[in-house]
Amino acid sequence: MTIVDSPRSLLTALKADGVLQQGCPSRTVLDHISSKWGVLVLVALAERGQRWGELRRSVEGISEKMLASILRTLEQDGLVHREAQPTIPPRVDYSLTTLGEELATVLLPLVAWVAQNATRIVSD
Repeated sequence: MTIVDSPRSLLTALKADGVLQQGCPSRTVLDHISSKWGVLVLVALAERGQRWGELRRSVEGISEKMLASILRTLEQDGLVHREAQPTIPPRVDYSLTTLGEELATVLLPLVAWVAQNATRIVSD
């Protein structure tokens, strides 16, 4: 897909790429990155790489099972890099890949918009 300069031409390009069609692989990726926990983990890692425990504390309320699942999925998608350190006790560091950083540049403005408007939307 070519990057375009207006919302209307972007929508036209997206339709041409088949993004609204049922079998489009973009639906799988959207499912992975647009879940509440997926977004929050990506936002937390956008600041800097973090160890497991740091990440769990950064994303308040996420269970260990959910964090493990989200990290596994984002790693399989090539958005998160996992690096196990050969230390005792074991240490595992997580960071965004180049592709993950690229995603963060478009995701962060969306999250900022949500943060600015959440109270107004939820209270209406």
